[in-house]
Amino acid sequence: MRIRFTKMQGAGNDFVMLDETRALLGLTPAQYRFLADRHFGVGADQILSVRPSPAEGIDFEYVIHNADGGEVEQCGNGARCFVRFVRERGLTTKDAVKVKTLGGVIEPRMQADGRVTVNMGAPVFEPARIPFDADGLTPQVAGSWKKWPLALEGRAQAAPVFIAVLSMGNPHAVQLVEDVDTAPVLQTGPLIEHHVRFPRRVNAGFMQVVSRSQIRLRVYERGAGETLACGTGACAAAVAGIRWGLLDARVDVLTRGGQLTIEWSDRLLDAPVMMTGPATTVFESEIEVPDLL
Repeated sequence: MRIRFTKMQGAGNDFVMLDETRALLGLTPAQYRFLADRHFGVGADQILSVRPSPAEGIDFEYVIHNADGGEVEQCGNGARCFVRFVRERGLTTKDAVKVKTLGGVIEPRMQADGRVTVNMGAPVFEPARIPFDADGLTPQVAGSWKKWPLALEGRAQAAPVFIAVLSMGNPHAVQLVEDVDTAPVLQTGPLIEHHVRFPRRVNAGFMQVVSRSQIRLRVYERGAGETLACGTGACAAAVAGIRWGLLDARVDVLTRGGQLTIEWSDRLLDAPVMMTGPATTVFESEIEVPDLL
């Protein structure tokens, strides 16, 4: 099967974009893994499929597959690329579109300077909805919120890591570190991602506070490993820092792939998180996808 695709990136988080508005391609998990493979396929952190409106008042459906072939609920950097893609492909003339994802409805909006702002919806803090198994754990008080102790498998003698646990349409565990450059992201990221207390796995964020308006961030993403940027991870880290009393309501998040700006006020915990950042088309092409089960 030969398919046409667009390669895009948002702050270094890269995607293969597929237009399925006319017909579904019917790709298998193995074929998604092939497309994401950086040696044999196109190479991407996620595969993003644009599908027709599933309901009145919704412009498109947006389906996300990680590099491991699994479908996931949300992708913030991908949402920004999504709106640029549908405009450049002539699928809409709107500056803002309402998009259904597995994690809920979002509304990315093109800005005059070429960046994209996405209403990412309200964060979710209830452990059962994330989901996170908090049974038997005693959290530490931190600001107006808490930190949960997490003992890591294979590190029985080490002190637990303390994490903020929340969902931005997908689950996140955020911890404070002194320096993201020396943080053990590749060592403890997989242990957190696959921890038994996260039944659907989790994205592991490592946040360094630079000032009340700026953080540095690395994220070990569920099903993708460490990426150059993670939009929902940036939202989760900013929300955690705000609730811990460390950050103001507008935060610049410096990732290895670029800068994202997150805005959220904890005066209303159900207020939406707004994320602004770049979305860039890299190239368009076609590829022959082998029959893979």
